[in-house]
Amino acid sequence: MNNRLLETFKSVLPAVDFWSLRYVNTDYQQIMVRQNRTEPLTLNQSQGVHITLLQNGGIGYGATSDLTSNGLQLAIEQASRWAKYSSACGLIDTSQYPRPSESGQWQSPVEQDWDSLTVADKITLLTDINHALRSDDAIVDWWASLENIQTTSILFTEDVTIEQNFSQLTSMLSALANRGIESQQRSYGIEFSAQNGLEQLARIEFAEQASRISQQALQLLDAPNCPNSKRSLVLMPSQMTMQIHESIGHPLELDRILGDERNYAGTSFVTEDMFGTYQYGSDLLNISYDPRDPQQIASYGFDDEGIPARHEYLIRNGVLLRPLAGHLSQQRGNQPGVANSRACDWNRPAIDRMANINLEPGNSTLEEIIANTESGILMDTNRSWSIDDSRNKFQFGCEYAQLIENGELTTVVKNPNYRGISSHFWRNLSAVCNASTYQALGVPTCGKGEPNQAIQVGHASPVCQFQNVDVFGGG
Repeated sequence: MNNRLLETFKSVLPAVDFWSLRYVNTDYQQIMVRQNRTEPLTLNQSQGVHITLLQNGGIGYGATSDLTSNGLQLAIEQASRWAKYSSACGLIDTSQYPRPSESGQWQSPVEQDWDSLTVADKITLLTDINHALRSDDAIVDWWASLENIQTTSILFTEDVTIEQNFSQLTSMLSALANRGIESQQRSYGIEFSAQNGLEQLARIEFAEQASRISQQALQLLDAPNCPNSKRSLVLMPSQMTMQIHESIGHPLELDRILGDERNYAGTSFVTEDMFGTYQYGSDLLNISYDPRDPQQIASYGFDDEGIPARHEYLIRNGVLLRPLAGHLSQQRGNQPGVANSRACDWNRPAIDRMANINLEPGNSTLEEIIANTESGILMDTNRSWSIDDSRNKFQFGCEYAQLIENGELTTVVKNPNYRGISSHFWRNLSAVCNASTYQALGVPTCGKGEPNQAIQVGHASPVCQFQNVDVFGGG
C-alpha cells in the first residue's frame, strides 16, 4: 500500500524544489467501567496524508484523507497555492530549509500486545478494580479505564523513507468520596502513560493501587485543611510532571517566544537573549530533552520533519542553554534547537512541541530530604493548575499532602495548593533525589497551536524539594 501511495502521489506531483509526504494511520480504543457498569466502548480510526511543498521561496501545506489520485492532486494544488502566497512574505530562506538526510525506523517496545487480552478480559479486569475502589458507601463515584493508541507514521521524500510505529497505553482509575458538603478525590495511572503494551499494568501495579486510592480518598474526608504558610515543599514525581510541563516546557518553546501563540495560549517570560547566560534555576537543575528513551510516551527516532532525535541539555547546572526549537524556528530565531517538530495527526503541520523533557536525578535520598526538613509539606498528584500568559506566575493544587515536622512525615492534609513565580521558584530548588525515586511519566493530552493540536508529552523526574514556597489550603 505504501509503495502504491507514493507512486500515485508522484504521478500527480508537479516540479517543485522540495516535497515531503507524511502518511499517518491511527487506531484508538478506550474501555471504561464506571460504578461497576461498562461504558460504551470508544473506537476511532484515522488515516490520511500531510504534504509539504517548497517552491520559488515559498512553503505550502496540504492534507487529505482521500488517498486516490484525485484526492492527492487536490491537496497538492492546495499546498502549491499556499507556497505561492507565502513566497512573497516568507520568514525564512527556503533554500536553507533542512531536508531529511537519512532513512530510519522506530518501534515502541511492546512485550504484551494490546490484543493479547480480549475486550471481555479487559472489562473483567476493570470491573474487579471497580469493586476494589468501592470500599465504603462514602465512595460515591469510581471508575477505571484503559486507552490504547496504535499509530503508524511514514515520512517520504525523494531520497528518504522514515517509518515509525507507536503503541501507547494509558490506564486510569479514580475514587471520589463524599460526606455532606465535603468531597475528595484520589486518582492514579494517567501520569504513567507510556509507549508500552499491557505489561505496563503490572509494572505500575495498576490493579493493586485501587485499594490504596480508595482508602486515601476516605482519609482525606476527615483530614484537616492544608495550612497557609511559607515552608519547604517536597513534590513527588506525579506533581513534578506538571510543574516541569507548565513552567519549563511551554516557556521554552521558541515559536511561542517568537509570538506564534500570543493570541491563543500566551507568550513566554523567556526572551531570545537569555539563552546561554540566564540562571533559570539553582545549580541542581538539569533539564534534558531525550526523545530516544524507549519507555516514555513521547519517544521517537525522528521528528515529523525527519530530523534524527538525540539527547540534548536545555538547562544545565541551572543555566538556560537552548530552546525547544524545530528547524523552522531555529532559522527564524537564529538559535540552536532540537528535533521537536511534531504534529498530532495527518491533518496538521508540525510545530515546536515538547517531547520528553526530563529533570535528571541528583544525589539526595527521600529519607534524607525529609529528615533534614524542619517545617515542610509533601504533595502528590496534580488536581488543578493555573499559569499566566507569560508562563511565569503559577498556582497548582494537589490531591494529597502530608506535613513534614521536625524531620518526620506527620499529618495528612487536604486541599493542598502552592504558588510561585517560575523565575524564582526554580532557583529555590534545594534538593534533587537520586534515581531511587526517578519515574518516567507523561501528559497524554497537551494542547497547543491554531488549529489546536493535542499531543502526548513525556516528563521524567525524581522527588524534588523547594524552599520558601507559599502553600495554602482551599478547595
